Amino acid sequence: MRCTEDRGTVKVINGRYRPTGKFHYIYEHSPIFDENGKLMGITNPRDVTHIHAYGGEAQFFESLGKGKLLGTRCDNPHCEAEGSIFMPFRIHCPDCLAKNTVVDLTETARKSATVHTFMITERTGAFNTLPTPIKFVNVEFEGVCTILMGYLSVGEPEIGMRVVPIFKTQNPTFTILDLSWVPAGTKEADLPEGFTFG
Repeated sequence: MRCTEDRGTVKVINGRYRPTGKFHYIYEHSPIFDENGKLMGITNPRDVTHIHAYGGEAQFFESLGKGKLLGTRCDNPHCEAEGSIFMPFRIHCPDCLAKNTVVDLTETARKSATVHTFMITERTGAFNTLPTPIKFVNVEFEGVCTILMGYLSVGEPEIGMRVVPIFKTQNPTFTILDLSWVPAGTKEADLPEGFTFG
């Protein structure tokens, strides 16, 4: 059985990951029988902890918990895409591969974000933690050449609807789930628990 005391943790020492504890637990298998009692197979349950390194994108995920939305801009004067602003966060320009400049897009999103398109789903992936139905929205910003996918926490989505970002600033997860969207004009009292306007 799993013991939380030896569950895997990771520290960074001298710029290197230093894992300690267990990252893989094996549970007792159980047989699988058909409706006539014939053995068809067994389950092989496992619990695996995956280390996901953010690298240069770490500042983006950390900023969400602080109520900021960061994007990037190509400032290479030799690139045809010079001045292009990207959201989601891109470390390098997709056209010239030069390192992008980090820019704060929080105010841009508050003033100009709109729903480009949306999808509502009752069925989700295996590791989804959002309650269903999930209202996925593709959000576009003034002056930004790309579109960001997110989810609407309050209300019903409509194409062209003005939305504003909200951030999980209380106990952030340091994942993209710390960013959500609500219709412009939503009151702070109507936000999901742990979320603020930033």
